[in-house]
Amino acid sequence: MNIEIRYREFLPEARRIVVKIGTRVITRASGRPDLQPIKRLVKQIAALHRQGYEILLVSSGAVGAGVEALGLKSRPACVPDLQMCAAVGQARLMARYEALFNLEKITIGQVLLTHADFQHRIRFANAKRTMEHMIRHDVIPIINENDVVADEELKAGLSLGDNDYLAALVVKLARADLLIILSTVDGVLDANGRRVKCIENLNDALALVKPVAAGGLSKGGMRSKLQSAQIAVKAGCGVLIACGRDKQVLTDAVAGKDIGTLILSSAL
Repeated sequence: MNIEIRYREFLPEARRIVVKIGTRVITRASGRPDLQPIKRLVKQIAALHRQGYEILLVSSGAVGAGVEALGLKSRPACVPDLQMCAAVGQARLMARYEALFNLEKITIGQVLLTHADFQHRIRFANAKRTMEHMIRHDVIPIINENDVVADEELKAGLSLGDNDYLAALVVKLARADLLIILSTVDGVLDANGRRVKCIENLNDALALVKPVAAGGLSKGGMRSKLQSAQIAVKAGCGVLIACGRDKQVLTDAVAGKDIGTLILSSAL
């Protein structure tokens, strides 16, 4: 049996899963939320939740939604403008999630975090305790970077990479079994544009990709995702990078089907 397929057989056994949704997965080019992929992903998350999986959702899209709501033509470069977009867009993003999860009879809760929350022992413990309590009460945490107050990160170029880095930190905080990073591509692509099905050496994979170009709605890119995957796999968490626009991406991922790029945890 192909070794990559054999490793995927363990994916249905994951119990606690962090799902990271990239900006471009759930928005149009203008930044306006794209309802169809959001609806599909919410339905899949709800189905997994009812099956007993513990889901933590890390969702980008707030700044992009704010850009659209404020009538801006592109993502601003000025920190105060970015923070304004985040404040306006976060409310709209959460309102959409609230409406969709209500249809599934599932309660959600908003969690906004920054670098400092992971570096400060008491704040880290508080965040961990709160999310554990939410999970025990069947509340799905929806997590985002707190861009409104994260001016140090934005000024220093240390923003959480379209939440890729944030998702990896949440993996460590929640001790998740699996991190699913949803992008607009099928996974990591090789030099010929073919999907890499399985990665054991992340250093080799990082050599395939380049940093994301500046000026777009998102802040990530494949390099950001692989760098975040390094953190997750060192914590013993498997990582799957897949296309969030695929209609059954989460259902297929957890079922262990041959989609995306599987990155093996250090435990394997």
